[in-house]
Amino acid sequence: MHKVSVVIRALNEGDHLGRLLDGLDAQTRPPDEVVVVDSGSTDETVEIARARGCKVVQIEKADFSFGRSLNKGCHAASGDILLVMSAHVYPIFDTYVEHMIAPFENGAASITYGRQLGDHRTKFSERRIMLQWFPEESIWDQGHPFSNNANAAVRRDVWERFRYDESLTGLEDLEFAKRVIAAGMQISYVAEAPVVHVHEESWSTIRNRYRREAIAYRRIMERPPMSRSSAVGLALLSVGSDYVHAVRSGKFFANILSIPRFRIAQFYGAWEGFRTESNLSVELLRRFYYPTEQRATAQEQQPGRPINYSATVVKGVLIVEDARNEDRE
Repeated sequence: MHKVSVVIRALNEGDHLGRLLDGLDAQTRPPDEVVVVDSGSTDETVEIARARGCKVVQIEKADFSFGRSLNKGCHAASGDILLVMSAHVYPIFDTYVEHMIAPFENGAASITYGRQLGDHRTKFSERRIMLQWFPEESIWDQGHPFSNNANAAVRRDVWERFRYDESLTGLEDLEFAKRVIAAGMQISYVAEAPVVHVHEESWSTIRNRYRREAIAYRRIMERPPMSRSSAVGLALLSVGSDYVHAVRSGKFFANILSIPRFRIAQFYGAWEGFRTESNLSVELLRRFYYPTEQRATAQEQQPGRPINYSATVVKGVLIVEDARNEDRE
């Protein structure tokens, strides 16, 4: 039987970490240990983690990168399956862990990643992105290098062989998956292991996220810079598509301003990132990782029993189901 270690990256996640830990405690197959990698929290994140029996690994702000924090957490973990989660996600069903590790049971998968859904706090356009990136059907051998470390798992021996690139400003999961695929290994997408991914970002934080991811993507995929006309064209196409789906779902007026604001932040940030060299200053990296504004579907056959966190969370899951229905219209 596999030993499962959960590795959670956290920074000022006091509002979210407890709910994630509640979700893990409710699992039909609970993890064997939880490792929290904290990168300088000033709220109660570390206290919550220790009080709940988690192993806490701390990383200095000056040393932080997404890949380095994951490598430190995976090194501290003792499991032969490393289940990587963001501190601001939470599983919907009590069978989450068993579904995430199922592709490893026959030895075929090297990486798995699960579905991500939004809740009532998720911006309309980002919900549309989640629906595109995380479909309703599982893919047991997807054949291309996509994964997402907000909700993913990797065999320990695979992590030890490849390790995450510590120099990237983001997309360390994509770069890792690219090397795994190149080595002839298998990545499985598990739709039956959904989490709600809570994003409460300002417009500047959204722009910052897409900027640093574009810097990393250009380096990973060796792509030329994005032209200004391409960025504008993609933004306009995305706004138009979002508006069509908002009209169909009866949510146009509620999102008439947020849709263009999100897409402008997304593609302006991407355009900036594709024009930025990957050799970044320490000050710019600090702005990427520690921005000033820091806050702290219903399937016909559900893959497990929904976890009853609270009335608010249940409402959030129902809103997620509505979002899935929007995509069908």
